[in-house]
Amino acid sequence: MTTPHTEPDADSEPDAAPDAATSGQADQKAGSAALRDLLSPVSGPLAVGRLLAAVSAILAVAPYVALVKIGEILLRASTAGNADGGVNGDAVDGAAVQRWLFILVATFTARLFVYFIALTLTHVADVRLGHHIRGELVARLARVPLSWFTSTNSGRVRKALQDDITTVHQLIAHQPVEGTNALVMPIALMAYAFVIDWRLGLLSIATVPLYLVANLVMMRGMGEKTVEMDRKLGDVSARMVEFVTGITVVKAFGKVGKAHGRYQQAADDFYNFYYAWCQPLIRMAALGQSTLAVPLVLLVNLGGGAWLVHRDYVSVADVTATVLIALLVPFAIEIGMSSMWSRQLAGQAALRLIQLLQTPTLPEGTETGTDAGTDVASSPANHDVVFDHVTFSYEGSDVAAVDDVSFTLRQGTVTALVGPSGSGKSTIATLLARFADPDSGTVSIGGVPVPQVPDLYSHVGFVLQDPQLLGVSIRDNIALGRPDATDDQVRAAARAAHVLDEIEALPHGFDTVYGSQSGLSGGQAQRIAIARALLVDAPVLILDEATALTDPESQHQIQEALSTLVQGRTVLLIAHRPEVITGVDQIILTDNGRVVAAGNHTEMLAHPGYARLWDNTEGLHS
Repeated sequence: MTTPHTEPDADSEPDAAPDAATSGQADQKAGSAALRDLLSPVSGPLAVGRLLAAVSAILAVAPYVALVKIGEILLRASTAGNADGGVNGDAVDGAAVQRWLFILVATFTARLFVYFIALTLTHVADVRLGHHIRGELVARLARVPLSWFTSTNSGRVRKALQDDITTVHQLIAHQPVEGTNALVMPIALMAYAFVIDWRLGLLSIATVPLYLVANLVMMRGMGEKTVEMDRKLGDVSARMVEFVTGITVVKAFGKVGKAHGRYQQAADDFYNFYYAWCQPLIRMAALGQSTLAVPLVLLVNLGGGAWLVHRDYVSVADVTATVLIALLVPFAIEIGMSSMWSRQLAGQAALRLIQLLQTPTLPEGTETGTDAGTDVASSPANHDVVFDHVTFSYEGSDVAAVDDVSFTLRQGTVTALVGPSGSGKSTIATLLARFADPDSGTVSIGGVPVPQVPDLYSHVGFVLQDPQLLGVSIRDNIALGRPDATDDQVRAAARAAHVLDEIEALPHGFDTVYGSQSGLSGGQAQRIAIARALLVDAPVLILDEATALTDPESQHQIQEALSTLVQGRTVLLIAHRPEVITGVDQIILTDNGRVVAAGNHTEMLAHPGYARLWDNTEGLHS
C-alpha cells in the first residue's frame, strides 16, 4: 500500500514527495534528540519505572503457572476418583492446592503493587518535569524581546504550555511503565505458553503475524506523516490565535472574510492532508483489528486446543492457561502500538519546547551593550530620554525600520511622534520600552542606556491601543505593576483614571474578574490600563494611540484620564487627533524610519510633509 498523500498540483515537481519524506525523517530524528534532552532531568526515575514495570510483567507469569498446577492436581484427583468408581476426596492434595492458591494470590498482588510503585514514580517524575519546563519557559520568555510576542509566537507559547506539555505527560507518566509492560509481559507469557506445549504456544500467537503484517503496511511513512500532521496542527493553532487576537480591528474595518482566510486555509490544509492520509488506513486498520478479535482468537485456540486434548497431547488445564494468554497478547500489542504513536507525537512536542527554551534573549541589565559605556547597572540621574543615532531592523528584514534616529525628550515634556503609516513611529516607541534593542546607537534615560537601567519598567510605563488586561480581578489588573499596593492606593488610581464609579457599579466591584464577569467596554478597559500606569507612577510614559479604537464618548473620558496621567512626566505620544498634537511641547515628524523634522505645532506647519498630514489627519495612524 502506498503512503496516503494529498493530490499534488499540476505544476508540482516530481521529487517533491521524496524531499518531503527526507524532511520528515530529519524532523523525526531531531524530535527524538530533543526528547532525550528534555527527559534528561528525570531519566533516573524513568529508568527505575521501566525496571519495575519489567518485574511486574514477569510476575504476571506466576498466576498462570499456579493455575496450571491447580488444574493438574484437580484433574488427577478427578481421574483417580473415576478409577475407583466414585469420587475419592482423599485423592485431592489439599495442601498443594492451598500452596498454589497462595502463590497465585501473592504473585498477583505483588505484581499490582510493583506496577503501582512504577506508575507512582513516573507520575512524580512527570510533575517534576512539567514544573521544571514551565519554570524554565517563564524565566526564558521573561527575557526575550517583547517584540517577539507576535500573535504567531503567542500561539506557539500557548501550544507549548498547554498542548505540548500534555503530550509529553503521556510519554513520561504512562509510556515507560505501560510500554515496558506491553513489551515484556506478552514475551514472558508466550514463552511460558511454549513451555507448556510448543503447539499451544504456536496457537496462542497464530493470528499475531497477520496483525503485524497489516500494521507494517500502515506504518510505512508513519513517522514523516506524524511530523507533517503535527506541523499543520501547529499552523492551525497559530493562525487561530492570530485571527482571534485581531478580531477587534477586523470587525472595525469590515474585513472579516479576508482576515480569517489564513486561518481557514490552514484548517483546510490540515483537513485535506488528514483525510487523504487516514481514509486508506481505516480499511487496513479494520482488517488488522479483525485478526485479533476475541471470537477469532477463541476459535483458533479452543478449536486447536480441543483437538490436542483429544489426542492426549495436552491437558484441559494447559489449554485453559494458553487461551487466557492468547486473549491478553492482543491487548498488550495495542498498548505497545499506542506507546509508539505517543512517542512520535512527544518527539515533535519536545522539539518545539526545546526551541522555545532556546529563544534568543535580550542581554541582562548589567551587561555592557555596544554603546553602553558602562558595565554596571546604574539609576538615571534624571528622566531626559535621548535617542542617539539609533538604527533598528526587524529580524529577517533588510530594510531599517528605524534609520539613524536622534532626538531628545526633555524631562517633564510631552513629545508627539507623527508621520504616515509605516514611518517607524511605533517602532521608535517600543525601543524606548525595550521591546527590542537597537542594532546600533543608544537609547538612554538620564544618561544611562536603557539595557543598563535597573528595574526598567519602574522608570518607563506605557498605555497602548489594546489595554491587555488579564483574566483576573480588576484590583489585580490595576495592581499588576505594584502587587504590594493597598486597596486605598488602587482606588485612588482608579479615581484619577475616571473609572472608579464604573468599577464600583460592577456586581463584585474590584473583585470582579475581567472578561467572564466584567462586561466592561473597551473605553473602560483602557481607563483601567491608565489606572495601572498611574499606580506604577513611572516618570517616563509611552502613549501609543490610546484612544484610537474607542467611541467618541469614551475618547473624551480617556483623554481626561490621560491629562491626569501625563502631568510631570516625560511623555512620548503617538496620536493623530489635532487637539492632542497642538498642545504638546514638541512634535517629531518621521518618514521611512527617519526623523525629517521637529518643532512645535506652529513651526511644523511650515514643513510640507507635516502640512499634508495636518490637512489629512487620517494619515497620522501608526
